Amino acid sequence: MTGTSPAVRGRFITLEGGEGAGKSTQLRRLSAALAARGIDVVTTREPGGSPGAEEIRGLLVTGETGRWSPVTEALLHTAARRDHLERTVWPALESGRWVLCDRFFDSTMAYQGYGLGLGRGLVETLQRAALGDFRPDLTLILDIDVATGLKRAAARPGGEDRYERMDRAFHQRLREGFLDIARREPERCAVVDADTDADGVEARIRAEVAARLDLAP
Repeated sequence: MTGTSPAVRGRFITLEGGEGAGKSTQLRRLSAALAARGIDVVTTREPGGSPGAEEIRGLLVTGETGRWSPVTEALLHTAARRDHLERTVWPALESGRWVLCDRFFDSTMAYQGYGLGLGRGLVETLQRAALGDFRPDLTLILDIDVATGLKRAAARPGGEDRYERMDRAFHQRLREGFLDIARREPERCAVVDADTDADGVEARIRAEVAARLDLAP
């Protein structure tokens, strides 16, 4: 694999958004809905999704909020992403399977580029190195009020809360970053209001997937 788009038959859908937006829940629901249609689905996540990338994940989502500089964080995310693509995403797509991913390269742009202030230039350079011209077929950006999202996130179990513990201004920049990404690439990105019940969010997601990927209702 060279980093340019492989010849794929499967579809690649990514779910993005700030903390507490409900991505993991909606990924499971979308996977079940597609599987019910007879589609072979792989679900994965970032950072992570391959053995090496999962090891890097532990370095990024735990520990003190300031343990890495923004540049170091972006490099770690990029290294994890390349391994994830080579070992999980590209092989699945080449075999005709659909891949649903909880976060992908837009999260690096939003978190490090916007949230931590690196800007778009460096992040775009790293993305080109890791991805070539490969992009998702559809990116669903779950948008939620910052206070609501953080409240939901605080109720989750587990210790992967390093980003959640960053200050409110960071999370506001993060939300604005995701919305700016969607404005820049409307053909790829669909913004979904996640500030409502899970069933309503699921209905909107299924409608977007059906319309944008030409699935019959």
